[in-house]
Amino acid sequence: QLARVQTDSIVEMLRELYPDLNFEIVAMATTGDKILDTALSKIGEKSLFTKELETALEKNEVDLVVHSLKDLPTSLPPGFTIGAVCKRENPLDAVVFHPKNCGKTLSLLPEKSVIGTSSLRRAAQLKKKFPQLEFRDIRGNLNTRLKKLDEKEDFSAIILAAAGLKRMGWDNRIGQLLSPEDCLYAVGQGALAVEVRAKDQEILNMVSALHDADTVLCCIAERAFMKHLEGGCSVPVAVNSMLKDGQLYLTGAVYSLDGSDSLKETMQTSVNYPQQSEDGPNDDVQHVGITAKNVPSKAQEAAESLGVELASLLQSKGAKHILSVARQLNDA
Repeated sequence: QLARVQTDSIVEMLRELYPDLNFEIVAMATTGDKILDTALSKIGEKSLFTKELETALEKNEVDLVVHSLKDLPTSLPPGFTIGAVCKRENPLDAVVFHPKNCGKTLSLLPEKSVIGTSSLRRAAQLKKKFPQLEFRDIRGNLNTRLKKLDEKEDFSAIILAAAGLKRMGWDNRIGQLLSPEDCLYAVGQGALAVEVRAKDQEILNMVSALHDADTVLCCIAERAFMKHLEGGCSVPVAVNSMLKDGQLYLTGAVYSLDGSDSLKETMQTSVNYPQQSEDGPNDDVQHVGITAKNVPSKAQEAAESLGVELASLLQSKGAKHILSVARQLNDA
C-alpha cells in the first residue's frame, strides 16, 4: 500500500507537468516483499526490493520505477540510473507505541519492554541509548507491522520511518520522533527515487523536472559515504545531513551490532555553485547512481567528495574493523 501511495504521488506530479501524457501504473512484488520470515540483514541479496523491477525496466515493460531511495544500492546495475530524487519527507525515525503505552516515550517504558525493528542501524543505536529495553526483529510491510503491534502483546513499541507513516496519512500513530541525537537515520531515508534506463534521454529529461536540488545534494553525500564504507543493510551505518546557507553538513556513524562500539564524525563543504550550461558529453555524469542535470555539477561533485572524505576519516579511526566484526556476527 505504501509503495502504491508513493508511486501515485510521483505520477500525480508528472501528470501535472505533462498533462498530454498517459501514465499507466504496473504493480509488482519483489523478493523483499515475499520473504517475510527472515531478517533483512540475513537475506544477503543486495537488490532485495529492486531486482524484479529492474528486469521489467530492462525489458522495456515499464519506463520508470518508483523506489524509496534507501532501498536502492549505492551501485546500480549497468544501464540504469536514478533520474529523479524528490523533495525529502521527514527523514527521522519514529516510535509507534502499543495502544496500552499511548502517551509514553521509550525512556518511560518498563524495563525489558520489547521493541520491534528489522533495522540493525536502529537497534544498534537504541540498545546503547536504552540498555533496559529489548530489541526484536519485526518484518512485513507497514500495515502488517502495525497490525502485529496492535493485535498482539509481543511488542511494546515498534520503530518505523516517519516518512512512510506521514505518506500514509498516519501521523497520529507517531508517539515519539527520534532526534538525530537519539538515532541517526538511514542513507536516503525519507526521499523517493525514480529509476530509469540511463540511455533513455526522453524519459530522463521528463523525470528530471522532479529533482529537488537540496535533497539531491544531501543524498549524494550520504550515498557516497555509505558506498566508500561498503555499507549495506547487513551493517549499522547511519547519517544526518543538512544544507544551510550554501554549506552542506554531513554527520556519519558506524556501530557494532550491540551499539557498544561506535565512531561518529561531522564534516561540511560549500555547495554554493551556479548552474552552468553543460552541452556535450558531460551532461549525463552519474554521482553514486544519480543523474541530476539540473543541479550544478560542481555542487554534486562537492557533495560526493564530502561523503567520501567523511568515510575515509572514519576508516582512519577504525571503522573497517567495527563493520567487519558486525558483518561476521550478523552472518553467524
